[in-house]
Amino acid sequence: MSHTVLQILLAAIVVVPLVGAVAALLPAPPGLKGRSPEQAVLRHGVTVTGAVLALSVALAAGFDHGHPARMQATTDIGWIPALGIRIHLGVDGVSLPLLVLTALLTFLCALYSYGSPPRERGTDPKAFVALILVLESGTLASFAVLDLVLFFLAFEMVLVPMYFLVARWGGDGRERAAWRFILYTVLGSVVMLLGLLLVGIKGGTFDMVALATDNGSKLSHTTQLVAALAIGVGLAVKAPMWPLHSWLPDAHTAAPTTGSVLLAGVLLKMGTYGFVRIILPVTPDGAHTLAPYLAAFAAVGIVYGSLVCLSLARSGAKGDLKRLIAYSSVGHMGFVLLGIATLTPTGVNGALFANIAHGLITGLLFFLVGAIKDRYGTSDLDALSGATGAALYGRAPRLGGLLAFGAVASLGLPGLAGFWGEMLAMFGSFRPADGLSRPAYLTFMALAGLGTLLTAAYMLVVVRRVCMGEKAQETPALADVRTYEFAAWTPLVALTVLAGLWPAALLGLTDPAVQQLLRGGN
Repeated sequence: MSHTVLQILLAAIVVVPLVGAVAALLPAPPGLKGRSPEQAVLRHGVTVTGAVLALSVALAAGFDHGHPARMQATTDIGWIPALGIRIHLGVDGVSLPLLVLTALLTFLCALYSYGSPPRERGTDPKAFVALILVLESGTLASFAVLDLVLFFLAFEMVLVPMYFLVARWGGDGRERAAWRFILYTVLGSVVMLLGLLLVGIKGGTFDMVALATDNGSKLSHTTQLVAALAIGVGLAVKAPMWPLHSWLPDAHTAAPTTGSVLLAGVLLKMGTYGFVRIILPVTPDGAHTLAPYLAAFAAVGIVYGSLVCLSLARSGAKGDLKRLIAYSSVGHMGFVLLGIATLTPTGVNGALFANIAHGLITGLLFFLVGAIKDRYGTSDLDALSGATGAALYGRAPRLGGLLAFGAVASLGLPGLAGFWGEMLAMFGSFRPADGLSRPAYLTFMALAGLGTLLTAAYMLVVVRRVCMGEKAQETPALADVRTYEFAAWTPLVALTVLAGLWPAALLGLTDPAVQQLLRGGN
């Protein structure tokens, strides 16, 4: 596929959701007013996100898979010449999988919302669809832009729609959760902006490709250290890294189902992507100095998240299933950060693989928890496994089977997507980059291994409490997986199996690009 066609595809992927968001807010055509305006606007959301997914697949098909380290589909035009800021877009083996994942999850969320409209607050779905599309555009732009200032703007662009999705369509405690989300992320972003400006001013350019090519040669060690710390704090809040994670459980618990899916499956990836795209190649000396501390926080986060989940899973602990899955993300993203902190191709490839796997598996889990909450009216574990008993295997066997599948995928069962990223992150810790303390990283690897055991423990407890048990005679049957749910969840199940059985498809894209980012080059 020609370079011009790829340019057009990438630009359209970023712009089409914004155009769709504006169109969603316009009055419905007269021919639709006699029917269902709500269904019309939700159908519009499915159409636009489906078009973006089709464009993403076309971009992936036209991508030169023989040279994934090369930046492709590039557009580079002036925007604010006085400040040296350019509209620079491009995609390589690191960003392409994240673009496709974002387009896929947003389409599935739109499809799910079409079958189960957002009725929590009885509000007009026009705003809901528009916010989803703005969120998609900002996330896609974050993975496509190659200018530090544009990256920051795209990074911030997603905050407002996610705030309103939680505050307006969320459940109990939605306002407090939305405020915590916006305050934490904005404060982290302010610190990150200072680091980005420091890099751009001292490096003489905001172009991420040029800075990566220089590999920090124009930045002193002190400048790199300060910049890596400032940028890393902002990215760590979004990732989220322990102990900067405390906004996440409240946001997930209060968010509507689609909000939780997009938050876990897409927004968290923006933070870890920034570590790989900016900190590792642009400030390599700063990254090397801070890597052991990042690895230590990641290892503690893995164990901490798993222990909290195990506590929530216990009977009588007043655990909420959505909150438990949210804390599991703290642990899983800890593996991503640990892989990055090894500064090795093995570890960073594992981190990128774990990123995609987490998006697929945790996205599926939040869909499933949302469906369970719709049927039972609660996601409280004690209520789900109380006197009446959830007994999903007996009452809704397909739903119970999918929850069990999501649980075993999340705990890292070999043959499924969750296994490879975590294994490669620990392999990277076994032999970290030169200059890093191997005994320290072996300790981090051991803590990560403990985290995998704890993950298996709490996930199996959840399956036992929610899916198993005696079905009382007077307990009515539940609606099993509905058609729209089947359509929204099947791709996630299929890709989880495919990535587990054929990891080379993803690693073949990321490895050459990672090798180049770690050694510098364009």
